[in-house]
Amino acid sequence: MATTALPARAEGQLRIAEQFGIVYLLLNVAQDQKLIEKHGKAEGVDIKVQSVQLSGGPAINEALLSGSIDIAGAGVGPLLTLWDRTKGRQNVRGIASLGNFPYYLTSSNPAVKTIADFTDQDRIALPAVGVSVQARILQLASAKRWGDAQFNRLDKLQVALPHPEATAALIKGGTEINAHFGNPPFQEQGLAGNPHVHVVLNSYEVLGGPASATVLYTTEKFRNENPKTYKAFIAALVEAADFITRNPERAADIYLRNEGSKASRELLLKVIKNPEVQFKVAPQNTLALAEFMHRVGAIKNKPTSVKDYFFDDPHNASGS
Repeated sequence: MATTALPARAEGQLRIAEQFGIVYLLLNVAQDQKLIEKHGKAEGVDIKVQSVQLSGGPAINEALLSGSIDIAGAGVGPLLTLWDRTKGRQNVRGIASLGNFPYYLTSSNPAVKTIADFTDQDRIALPAVGVSVQARILQLASAKRWGDAQFNRLDKLQVALPHPEATAALIKGGTEINAHFGNPPFQEQGLAGNPHVHVVLNSYEVLGGPASATVLYTTEKFRNENPKTYKAFIAALVEAADFITRNPERAADIYLRNEGSKASRELLLKVIKNPEVQFKVAPQNTLALAEFMHRVGAIKNKPTSVKDYFFDDPHNASGS
């Protein structure tokens, strides 16, 4: 008796997980302006977009592997961890960058001028201890300072805390948190909200220039089974990047409206117009972190180029 093959799940569903910060502005704009739906219609597909907010790469990665989301938004560190873990199985790879943003490690301790000044009395808040992109950048900075053998020297000072809570703790003072490796606009809020808060480290210094810190990624299966939805999603991101570059004021309003942010409009515009910030979808300067993570044993598979851990799509051709 002939058996009927089960039809593939119909295209048109997109469940996206994102975290906190203006680094997710491309997604905010794409969703606010219904760009994913617009490009879906051009492909002949009605796309239903759902968004969920989580904190920390491990939570995002578990959601992707469990099938409760289709697209993960997290740091390059969590992407590399999952690419390594699923190679030859689910084959998770990057879809696109969310742009280049400098991430600042800030401190309210006047004695801390460089990472070498941290002592056991200091506590550094970041999204996930040891594994978030902030933690990985701090490990790379430590390896450059003290050698690869001591890459995790500052891990013991780290405390997992979502950016909004970490910023509030740093501004208010009086808690164990006296440092924060954040992202925009939280790092700028911390600097503006407490005169003692100062920049100790800029991620661009560690990574060798403008770099993608936050990216979007998915499984090979989702990409293969949903070609029209996937194509529409990328087209929406490209249009969102162009929209933000041309309309920084409207982009700031969209962020304020969608994120319920306590940041001032003036501060957000300062972030969006910062010459160090670039809204683009091609990943940039990610390989140094990937090579470092392999060197210290954080990932088993050795990446030789960005094409190993990003899908071979036209918009990623110029990636690094």
